[in-house]
Amino acid sequence: MSVQVVILAAGMGTRLGRPFPKPLTPLKDGRTIMAQQVGNVRDVFGADAQVLIVVGFKLEQIMESQPDATFAYNELYDQTNTSKSLLKALRGTGDRGVLWMNGDVVFHPEVLRRVVPLIEAEQSFVCVNTATVAEEEVKYTVDADGNIAELSKTVVGGLGEAVGINFVSAADKAALVQRLAEVGDQDYFERGLELLIERDGAKIVPVDISDLYAVEVDFAEDLERANEQL
Repeated sequence: MSVQVVILAAGMGTRLGRPFPKPLTPLKDGRTIMAQQVGNVRDVFGADAQVLIVVGFKLEQIMESQPDATFAYNELYDQTNTSKSLLKALRGTGDRGVLWMNGDVVFHPEVLRRVVPLIEAEQSFVCVNTATVAEEEVKYTVDADGNIAELSKTVVGGLGEAVGINFVSAADKAALVQRLAEVGDQDYFERGLELLIERDGAKIVPVDISDLYAVEVDFAEDLERANEQL
């Protein structure tokens, strides 16, 4: 299956305290976080999947680690957040729908298998975990039809957490590019999705992957949890 995949890997990852880009953090199985991600993509979508990585901090290290990928450079990586990295990627991927993920998520390959029907149907989605609703994480609510209504760290009464794996359909893509261009430099890409819902009427469905693991590695304890899942 030919699919466009984007990995957001431009940030400095200071909270984990490593001297190299966080996606290159080694896991206990010998792979890096990014190698685990790309391996999952290849396992599910095959060699035809097109992988674009948004780089910034110490970009040469990431580029050397993934010579078969293509790259987009966020030159303002130290001044902007994931909204602007995603904007760079979407502008560089034509009119196709895009599956994207944060570059620090360690996840079960079954997550991608689960979303294949939605990608084939060109249905925009956000993968979520309903088993936990931590205060500092991106949370969500749904509308009467079960589509995403709110999506941010400030959501009250959240039903679960977004795990950092998402898809925008070809039909929604141009509007999302516009909304990402409008949001602030320090906004997460989720703010662009919220505006896409509010102003463009986009229907974005939550995909519950609570029975699988998907760990966003921000701190040492997250890395330990990810290694336990592996």
